[in-house]
Amino acid sequence: MNNKFHTLYIYMHTITELIQKINTAVEDIQYNTEPKKLYDPIRYILSIGGKRIRPLLMLMGYNLYRDDVDPIINNALALETYHNFTLLHDDLMDKSDMRRGNPTVHKKWNDNTAILSGDTMLIMAYELFNKGMKNDAAWTAFIEATLGVCEGQQYDIDFETRNDVTEAEYMEMIRMKTSLLLGYALKIGAMLGGGDQEDVENLYKFGEKMGLAYQLQDDLLDVYGDPTKFQKKLGGDIVDNKKTFMLINAYQRANQEQKAELDRWMNTQEFDSAEKIEAVTHIYNILGIDKLAQQKIEELFALSLQSLDKVKVDEAKKAELRAFANRLLGRKY
Repeated sequence: MNNKFHTLYIYMHTITELIQKINTAVEDIQYNTEPKKLYDPIRYILSIGGKRIRPLLMLMGYNLYRDDVDPIINNALALETYHNFTLLHDDLMDKSDMRRGNPTVHKKWNDNTAILSGDTMLIMAYELFNKGMKNDAAWTAFIEATLGVCEGQQYDIDFETRNDVTEAEYMEMIRMKTSLLLGYALKIGAMLGGGDQEDVENLYKFGEKMGLAYQLQDDLLDVYGDPTKFQKKLGGDIVDNKKTFMLINAYQRANQEQKAELDRWMNTQEFDSAEKIEAVTHIYNILGIDKLAQQKIEELFALSLQSLDKVKVDEAKKAELRAFANRLLGRKY
């Protein structure tokens, strides 16, 4: 049966309806009662918000082919639990004090708790996926996705001690660390929903390219975001010498004097954060790095929509995915 015909009368849930289902399911996760110091941090990190992007995309990918999304709620929860596991460990590695406007787990408890509770979340994620809809190909995809994120994190760590990171290397790192999970969320949802291989791959590409654009936008907003709305302190990437799209391209386009200025700020151990942010941002402004980043974001976003166009379901069924992408990439903070 043709996919377009098959999906013609499927009820499409709104983003709001799906988010509500996800939040209810998160609240209903059953934890062991003891030891409290192991499970309380898990409840905490899952309860302090977040956009729920990954489980939402899984449900949306599934909903293109099936009405009732409840059978894959546990699969979607697995992805959200895994994502939050990575945040516990990332925050510890980055020595971050705040997450979503709240103290990070290692600050609220301690480093060892963040490690052990994170490890437990990883196990919970696989347990939740195993409780969900059974599909061997989807299970393999889930393993590929979760392993890929860890590989991307290692590249990110490696880049901290390198001064020769290229744009291509950076794009591959953020593909693995960030956009991979968005692509696989849609891919797994479509697999479980019965989408054909071509649709599954095009939905993956849609999510992957959207995720790349999203991460580059995060780089841009870290410097140029609205300070009253951005959830992280502006300029954090500059202070931490993060090898972002912005910094890599600034080095590529800078003259000798500008490179020397960048080198001085990158190599200075003691500095005033506000002064460093202002100086590096000034170089970005002169070189037009903000415009370059915005152009790259728009290119990736256009590519993502081209992949969505190729998915063989009725256009009306893809309306919520288009709305989601526009909302995600239209943020100013």
